[in-house]
Amino acid sequence: MNTIIIFIIFCFCLCIQTHHASSSSSYSISSSESKNIFPKEAHPTKSGYLPVSNNSSSAIFYAFYEAQNSTLPLSKTPLLIWLEGGPGTSSLIGNFYEVGPWRITESITLEPNPGSWNNYFGLLFLDNPIGTGFSIASSRQEIPTDQQGIARHLFAAITSFLQLDPVYKHRPIYINGQSYGGKFGSTTGYYIMKRNAQLRAPQRVNLAGVVIGDGSIELKTQLGTIPANAYYLGLINEKQKNELEKDLLEVVRFTETLQWGKATDAAGRLRAVLQNMTGLATLDDYTRKDHPYHYEDWVTKFLNIAEVDQYDLLAGPVQIEACVKLFKWEGIEDYLNAERKIWKVNGELAGYVQQWKSLTNVVVLGGGHLMPADQPLNAKAMIEDWVLQRGLYQSV
Repeated sequence: MNTIIIFIIFCFCLCIQTHHASSSSSYSISSSESKNIFPKEAHPTKSGYLPVSNNSSSAIFYAFYEAQNSTLPLSKTPLLIWLEGGPGTSSLIGNFYEVGPWRITESITLEPNPGSWNNYFGLLFLDNPIGTGFSIASSRQEIPTDQQGIARHLFAAITSFLQLDPVYKHRPIYINGQSYGGKFGSTTGYYIMKRNAQLRAPQRVNLAGVVIGDGSIELKTQLGTIPANAYYLGLINEKQKNELEKDLLEVVRFTETLQWGKATDAAGRLRAVLQNMTGLATLDDYTRKDHPYHYEDWVTKFLNIAEVDQYDLLAGPVQIEACVKLFKWEGIEDYLNAERKIWKVNGELAGYVQQWKSLTNVVVLGGGHLMPADQPLNAKAMIEDWVLQRGLYQSV
């Protein structure tokens, strides 16, 4: 079995709200206008529903875009799977606002995305878990409430997709989880590894790597860095820092007693206090002075019509580095002592790369929580060079 490559991106925000791509709004438009807004060339290669069980009508919605300029036979062309966070945010946010081949504009139209991730790779967006976006939950009871259940559903959906066309079967697969999706991606990768060990070679999923983008993966550790991080950035004073640390104790207490609902509420209050203290438009990118990301409004309007980052205060470099130190991996000490290299794109400083064997950590400069939306060309260069093992991303 191939070594799983874990890749952590520091530039993607912790979204506790549940967003639904299919949420209702009242928009009226003619069929001719709809065609102009969603041109035929912007349609996915395939889309539809993937079953999660043989005993249920619940299914995960998918949209797949084949590689535009692959230099490999399709049977060997890498396949990137995009999982959004939330939990409960549609992956169509990532599609139309970040890494898909067409990107939404403020005028609620589509334009070609120069930072698309499907230049050399197939790109598969999954609305996960069931009940999210366009995915179907036949009953509330079937919606998973733990990572094991989500991983089981995603494994079923992925294997169903691979059966749609013989050319998909043995393609190397990279799972990308953004924000809370970092949990989905990592647990699904682990689930695939365990299932592969039980399956015959022809039935295995060819998992090649897992990407975690500004992952919200360890609440207590990540939130624990926020008061000091905000203080040393000059966003709050020492008195405010002490107030935040007191609020943080409540989050820690609920986390340690496994009261996850209360812990989530307390974390939300902590973020609200921090935002009130700083006056920032969004904690997802503290450089935004006027407005937060518009991805939810824009994509929701479009779909109704058409039928770690450096600046992320919540899941940025400081928060992710704190999590990395907790990894139970035989190479963690070598990784922590590895050289942090300067990364350039077209001669311009783009960020920093730290790597040891199968673990690569990247800080992308100039991006917020939704880094591919802020730095599309550098995000594209990063994912292409990492998957294809080029430049600084060659395995040590």
